[in-house]
Amino acid sequence: MKVIQTTFINPPYRFFINNLIFFSIVSIFVLTPLVVQSQDILGSSLEFSIEPVYDSSGREELTATLQKISQKVYWYTDDQWWEGLTEEEVEAATESLDDLALEFDAKIYPVLTGNFGSEWNPGIDNDSRITILVHPMVSEAGGYFNSADEYSKLQIPESNEREMVYFNAIHLTTDFAKSFLAHEFQHLISFNQKEKTFNVSEDVWLNESRSEYVPTLLGYNQGLEANTIERRIRNFLDKPYDSLTEWKNVPYDYGVASLFIHYLVDHYGKNILINSLKSARTGIDSLNYALARAGFREDFAQIFTDWAITVLVNDCSVSMKYCYFDENLASLKLAPFINYLPPMGKSVLSVTDSTKDWSGNWHKFIGGNHRTLNIEFSGSPAGNFKIPYVIQNNQGHYLINFLELDANQEGIIEVTEFGSINTSLTIIPILQGKTSGFSNLEPSVSFFWSASTVEETNPEEEALISQLLAQIAELQKQITIIQARINEILGISSETCQGIDDNLYFGMRNDARVKCLQEFLKSQNTDIYPEGLVTGNFLSLTKAAVIRFQEKYKEEILIPLGLKEGTGFVGPMTRTKINQLLAY
Repeated sequence: MKVIQTTFINPPYRFFINNLIFFSIVSIFVLTPLVVQSQDILGSSLEFSIEPVYDSSGREELTATLQKISQKVYWYTDDQWWEGLTEEEVEAATESLDDLALEFDAKIYPVLTGNFGSEWNPGIDNDSRITILVHPMVSEAGGYFNSADEYSKLQIPESNEREMVYFNAIHLTTDFAKSFLAHEFQHLISFNQKEKTFNVSEDVWLNESRSEYVPTLLGYNQGLEANTIERRIRNFLDKPYDSLTEWKNVPYDYGVASLFIHYLVDHYGKNILINSLKSARTGIDSLNYALARAGFREDFAQIFTDWAITVLVNDCSVSMKYCYFDENLASLKLAPFINYLPPMGKSVLSVTDSTKDWSGNWHKFIGGNHRTLNIEFSGSPAGNFKIPYVIQNNQGHYLINFLELDANQEGIIEVTEFGSINTSLTIIPILQGKTSGFSNLEPSVSFFWSASTVEETNPEEEALISQLLAQIAELQKQITIIQARINEILGISSETCQGIDDNLYFGMRNDARVKCLQEFLKSQNTDIYPEGLVTGNFLSLTKAAVIRFQEKYKEEILIPLGLKEGTGFVGPMTRTKINQLLAY
């Protein structure tokens, strides 16, 4: 297997990202490292294999000259690039190489190896120095690490048979050069600590997360000009609901990874990263191992939940676990998706959405006026959802709670005095199922929520309403008797549902329209509504029957709405089909 880990730099309005690409090859396993005769003589040239997808000219090979030998590194530069520089550019590049070499030997190497452990040393080339090849890459790339170089040419023909990383020449003189180089060197260390020591491959997201923390560990994020965290914040805010563990090599992958790992280290210390690396475990399992070893009660799932709340609230006065300590992240707050509920009349809003494991989803509800807000959540039974929710009052204070879901992944939140004392509610559905074996294309799991408001009244108004409702109930009884008599005369069965004119939804109780719906569902067949209960209460059995009905007629109900699964909400499309079958 060849693993390429790449640091990318985006255009000015984007950020750099790190890329991981896997290639499967057939190889011969070699038990001992290949010992080669060193040809690293200052001023001499060597042929190197490179990745054409990253090289600015699409080359597979290049000739490079050894420009400098420092204590820990052979510094090679691409001949074609170097010879095309002006005299002033050569002088600037040489000065930058000298500065970077000094920084690597005196700080990057000792700090990272002192914390995370050594790279493979003396390694496949039996040389204690690593190689850094500087060549021009595509503008988005900052550098990369290719694990193929750690194997012999008998196993991987394009191997350069040495411990090395690749650095984009166009960033040699930038303020970010140190951060990019340190990021890639961590991947070289990780290869030795996992693949060589334990014969396991680290999860991509965690490997990249460690590298994301490296510039902070080295103190490179304390300044403003070369602050990688500022860039990562913008990456994250571009798509905050991106999965932490699904890796597609896009900017927001690194935004999520960086912000999560900084929160983890903020609250639990860098030793969690170190001890998880120096173990035979990988990914989430390795972090849980390191947390337990350090004596923490929290596991990865709890920490991810706390982090998802933190990026919304980020306020230490609420709780020390719901804020960042790093000053670069002290003012971070994401903007959730807003759902507005009208202040007048009864309102209902329903949404079917989907998510992936270890993704944050933030749905904020505002509006209403002295009303009670009900949020009904229903997740796919195949999922494992955690639902924290945050209520903000008119004083700006937060109340954080968690929705308890039943065995069907369903639950209801009720917030009184919504729109007056309580000004907003944000739910954060988090899927916490899969814990290993992640890829660059993870499956999505659906969930559904419905938000409804009802007007609140004072005691006198409630008493009057109760009297009126009692009178209405009495009149309805009389109407029922009269209607039954009319139906008897006309020969119409009173058990037959004539049609449905209103939207119906989960949670409705003692409702004649729901009875009508249940009668219809019962009349279909036992596959749709096997229980056949006619209660007037729209609960889980009725909802499941509606979903079966919707999916049976998905071409007419779901597909026109762009849905793949039934929602259980009886809206216009569902009502049209029901009424069509009823000849209403």
